[in-house]
Amino acid sequence: MSWIAWKMLTGDRSKYLGIIFGVAFASLLMAHQVSIFCGIMRRTTSQIADIHEANLWVMDPKVQYVEEAAPLHDTDLHRVRGVQGVDWAVRLYKGLVRARMPDGNFRQVVLLGLDDATLVGAPVTLVKGSLADLRRPDAVVLDEAGFQYMWPGEPFTLGKTIEMNDRRAVVVGICKAGAPFQSMPIMYTRYNQAVLFAPRERKLLTFVLARSEPGVPPAEVCTRIEEQTGLKALTKDGFTWETIKYYIRFTGIPFNFGITVTLGFIVGVAIAGQTFYLFTIENLRQFGALKAMGVSNLRIVGMVLLQAALVGIIGYAIGMGLAAAFFEVTKGSVALAGFYLPWQVMVMTAVAVMLIILLASLVSIRRVLVLEPAVVFRG
Repeated sequence: MSWIAWKMLTGDRSKYLGIIFGVAFASLLMAHQVSIFCGIMRRTTSQIADIHEANLWVMDPKVQYVEEAAPLHDTDLHRVRGVQGVDWAVRLYKGLVRARMPDGNFRQVVLLGLDDATLVGAPVTLVKGSLADLRRPDAVVLDEAGFQYMWPGEPFTLGKTIEMNDRRAVVVGICKAGAPFQSMPIMYTRYNQAVLFAPRERKLLTFVLARSEPGVPPAEVCTRIEEQTGLKALTKDGFTWETIKYYIRFTGIPFNFGITVTLGFIVGVAIAGQTFYLFTIENLRQFGALKAMGVSNLRIVGMVLLQAALVGIIGYAIGMGLAAAFFEVTKGSVALAGFYLPWQVMVMTAVAVMLIILLASLVSIRRVLVLEPAVVFRG
């Protein structure tokens, strides 16, 4: 009976391909848009993820996400260091600075000031240069995407100079860094150098990076820091999710992507459902003949579900293949850096395709169940 179901399904090639196209298009649209959304949320927390050494972030109590930082007092660093369970704590400056190019153009850059002694938070992979050069006067390290943005079309070259806050900065290294939410260059320098490049303020300490002692739960240390200092302390994962929740709650990003994904699901149900129903209507005489020969309703329902499952598997495979191909082709693009197809999205899309197929086959199953075998003898 399975072979008969397959032959009936592929008998009309146009309808067979139409159903597969509907499922494939829905799979592609849902997987692509959800992956883009996940990639955008991942980019909002790229600077948190890039700092591997620290598992605790300490900040002003009113901070809601990583881009919104109220400066701390310099004495807050020592207060955090004095909390039991803190292994070490260092300073971090993070802010937006206007960089003036030699040709007079301006670029907004994300400036990160690392602890002078330890350089905690420094980039792991350098494309050119050495991290030791960061200790030279006026030295900065620029991410490779930022270099391409500031000097488009030029090969990676060290020694480029820019001006920030009327001070000269020299590019001594080019590194790999996680793509930020906004396509701005990411620049690393020492903390004492960063406060010279940054606009003058009374307080410039943005975050305190810390690490809990071995064997002490980071969440427990966060609680101690908050109780003893009155500052807000979060684990690395906690700060990551706090930032993601902010963008979900206060931006229209999830709503807009949700509309697109919903439309993809509806289009998939509409195309697959209508085409599959028309396919069933055209094969009523064949189903009636099977019933007249004694095939049970349960067996016929199994045939319809088998046809739907085959269409769903083929369409899903094509859709996932196209989505994966898109991210593979565009992985070298600066604008789409960091975007990929997560396996969780593939599982979610598979569940959605299963629902599409079930909804598409329900009406057809009902029509087959109420079918009278005598339909085969009618003109």
